[in-house]
Amino acid sequence: MSTGKRNYSKELETLLQEIEKSGKRPSLLLHVCCAPCSSYVLEYLSRYFSIFILYYNPNISPQAEYEKRRAELERLLSAMPLEGPVTLLPCDYEGEKFLEAAKGLEQAPEGGERCTKCFRLRLRRAAEEAKLRGFEYFTTTLSISPLKNAELLNRLGEEIGKETGVAHLPADFKKKEGYKRSIELSREYSLYRQNYCGCVFSKAQREKAGKEG
Repeated sequence: MSTGKRNYSKELETLLQEIEKSGKRPSLLLHVCCAPCSSYVLEYLSRYFSIFILYYNPNISPQAEYEKRRAELERLLSAMPLEGPVTLLPCDYEGEKFLEAAKGLEQAPEGGERCTKCFRLRLRRAAEEAKLRGFEYFTTTLSISPLKNAELLNRLGEEIGKETGVAHLPADFKKKEGYKRSIELSREYSLYRQNYCGCVFSKAQREKAGKEG
């Protein structure tokens, strides 16, 4: 019996086939969280899109960690051969916006309501930037993580896409061994891989779990 659960990876495949047949290269605003997660997604999507990267991650703390991850992203972009044009857009660090969104949810478990608000914050900024620049699609690399809820990310993306008038690109990048490929590429390019999502609350929970273990 079918559960009605959507296969976002398959939906993306179908859309990419249509794009390939059209002979056109649409513009895509790709929100990225870090170099390791970006590696496979860029390898996969650069064949079909002109990609504009938005490294908007106000959740990452401290700012030195944010800058370290950005530097790794820039290093990857300079070293990795890609089939289509990829441009890194300017983006300021706005840590206070994440803290404002997370207010009252500091003790929420990772993957809970605080993360949902964080996803919404970053996806909305991506969609607004895509709208401002006249791009055709937007999406995020976040679904490549086995720890991230692809269904939630796509639902939020679709809601925000309707609100802003920019098409959300459906994706579940962990599928088709995408996560495995990102690990391989991370090793190939010796990318820095962090062991927490980025926010101070996630880091504290990981450290507490480590001590208790």
